[in-house]
Amino acid sequence: MHARRRAATIAAAAVLLMVLALFGAYRSLPTLVPDMARPAAPPVQLDDAHGPLSAERSKAILEHLAAGGVATDIFALHLAVEEAITGSPLTTGNKVELLQDGPQTYQAMIKAIGAARDHINMETYILDDDAVGQRFAETLIARQREGVQVNLIRDSVGTLGTPGEFFTRLTDAGINVLEFNPVNPLTAKTGWQMNQRDHRKLLIVDGRIAFLGGINISSVYSGGSFKRHSKVRPGGTSPWRDTDLRLEGPVVAELQKLFVDTWEKQQGPPLATRLYFPPVERMGNEVVRAIGSSPEDPYSLIYVTLISALRSAQSEIWLTNAYFVPDPQLLAALKEAVARGVDVRLLLPGHTDSWLVFQAGRAYYSELLEAGVKLYQRRDALLHVKTAVIDGVWSTVGSTNLDWRSFLHNHEVNAVVLGSEFGDRMRAAFLADLAKSDAIALEKWRRRPLDDRARELLGRLWEYWL
Repeated sequence: MHARRRAATIAAAAVLLMVLALFGAYRSLPTLVPDMARPAAPPVQLDDAHGPLSAERSKAILEHLAAGGVATDIFALHLAVEEAITGSPLTTGNKVELLQDGPQTYQAMIKAIGAARDHINMETYILDDDAVGQRFAETLIARQREGVQVNLIRDSVGTLGTPGEFFTRLTDAGINVLEFNPVNPLTAKTGWQMNQRDHRKLLIVDGRIAFLGGINISSVYSGGSFKRHSKVRPGGTSPWRDTDLRLEGPVVAELQKLFVDTWEKQQGPPLATRLYFPPVERMGNEVVRAIGSSPEDPYSLIYVTLISALRSAQSEIWLTNAYFVPDPQLLAALKEAVARGVDVRLLLPGHTDSWLVFQAGRAYYSELLEAGVKLYQRRDALLHVKTAVIDGVWSTVGSTNLDWRSFLHNHEVNAVVLGSEFGDRMRAAFLADLAKSDAIALEKWRRRPLDDRARELLGRLWEYWL
């Protein structure tokens, strides 16, 4: 009886998926081909606080970053693809701080907001009406009343559970609030695009400081995910584990461009005259590229960049991600890397807030384990991180999950940081999470119950839409 009921459920899900495919816009991910690298393009050029560097200076900086590290094709092959695909400059002179979990990130954000003198541009998927959300609201309102212009983009689906009164309070204080792709078609200014969401988490203060990563504004992040910081959430839920970056330097202007572009395309009210692009200053030594992706683009710039980086790896690929539902090309890139001797590790959630996505990803574990990919599940915390470190020299942090939704349907933003110095910090963070994770053994995985396999199949049927 249970088997028949389960089969009927799966069949019904398959029928519904076909209906959605017929009536919805079904897109596919691009196949990365050599033409995309444009091998005839000029050498990779860096920008600093004063503009583009010479070819000789750019080459010298990249050679310095590549020297003394592990064997890698990142600098020789991948950067040409990244340069040609993204259209955003590779900038030097940046300062980058790696922020772990909500408390550390919120403290840095609130400090930056409190010190704002000209403007604050904030873009978020979730902004909850809870203790953390109220703290941010009060801080933003206080700065607005002091003459600092606050502009806020909030995703309509992500903030669906937040009362309208919360945002009315912000607008009454003079804050510009833009609802991204409204759920209500009557208020949609750019056409009703229910499936296209703004998943970016971006905060820019005075055009000089930027934050990005996976952290939304919510009390689920109110404690850390490591033992000495952890505290139980309301209802006894697990702490959330996530990562953000704090950036200063020329790359902030590139992130500001992404914010302004989204504001204008969503037909927000005219932005108040402010110094959104102040004179750029050198703040550190990090080489960083900002990459934004949008379903309005022919393909996800972040996706193509990641596939190229994976194919260029020679030593190690260490990925940490909250929602892992690979498409065929991503799956192949991971398996091919193992075949050429690369240490491929995926650190994934042990439990999740998105049941179907979780099950869809688990449907690929057997294939990955059989290929030699090492899989780990984080214990005692809900993993929401979206990071990668490849060959210890190419690192990325952002809002992008390794699933179809992020690559096809969402607006996302990531930063790529080059060099072994920052790579060492990323590797240390990965190993700290690994110490709190369990390895998945192939033989044990093969013995999982039939009910688990049925749930995985159900999730996989929906992977495109999740």
